[in-house]
Amino acid sequence: MESKHYKTSLGSKIFDVINFIFMILLIIVMIYPFINQLAISFNDSVDATKGGIYLVPRKFSLDAYKFIFKENTLLKATIISIARVLVGTFTTVLGTSLLAYIITIKGFSGRKFMRRLFVITMYISGGLIPFYLLMSKLHLINTFTIYWLPGIFSAYNMLIIAAYMQEIPNSLSESARIDGAGEITIFLKIMLPICVPVIAAMCVLNGVGHWNDWFTTIVYNPSGKWDTLQVYLRRVLLETEALEKIRDQQLAATQYASLTPQTVRAAITMIVTIPIAMIYPFFQKYFISGITVGAVKE
Repeated sequence: MESKHYKTSLGSKIFDVINFIFMILLIIVMIYPFINQLAISFNDSVDATKGGIYLVPRKFSLDAYKFIFKENTLLKATIISIARVLVGTFTTVLGTSLLAYIITIKGFSGRKFMRRLFVITMYISGGLIPFYLLMSKLHLINTFTIYWLPGIFSAYNMLIIAAYMQEIPNSLSESARIDGAGEITIFLKIMLPICVPVIAAMCVLNGVGHWNDWFTTIVYNPSGKWDTLQVYLRRVLLETEALEKIRDQQLAATQYASLTPQTVRAAITMIVTIPIAMIYPFFQKYFISGITVGAVKE
């Protein structure tokens, strides 16, 4: 059978060229700030205040990174952040997936009520002060548990996972029940393997959220025992800004004379951003296919 060749119209060619140019400009706009901050972070602090640094450092220096890594507290904060991402992401995704499976079981009479109950929580909240008092009564203040227990269920993520599960033929779970499988077995051995794309997408979203969150630490862990990397780096930046104000004093002039908030801020941005940027490409395939719930699936 002969293949048909369709002639591309002039308007289509013009659209393709414009679309190509637009995408190139969009990539440049998104990548340039990152490269600019990377160049500033590796530049001499005093020289960086003159401006004019765009893509490469004008005067290479590692003073900003040496200042950030000078204490062992950074290692502890990094370990806590990684532990929070792993534990928080695992518990949230597992709990939310299980809840999504429950509200998709057609034989469960209370599934509609549970769905509506959790959706209401997306629009109605008790507020920060009642939530803080509740966490205090539960003795979760100044504990690692505050990072993962309150967020073990997510109504928004539940709706996304449930919509994905509803596309799975009901005959799979019914046949498993006939063979004697329980609901936990069906969930773990049938539903979860099929829902790998949407589960991976939820892992990316929750992981990034836990990694970037600093507000929870500031409010619910004021003792500093469970400070995450973001809070530690924020403290370093505030310390640098304070040193900038007292630069004329003897201590600042001798020990920190080569530091400015500009380069320290850029170095902090790199430290926080690069780990997530390195992990995301491995989940990109699942992220795209999992988040487009309404698309046609194989």
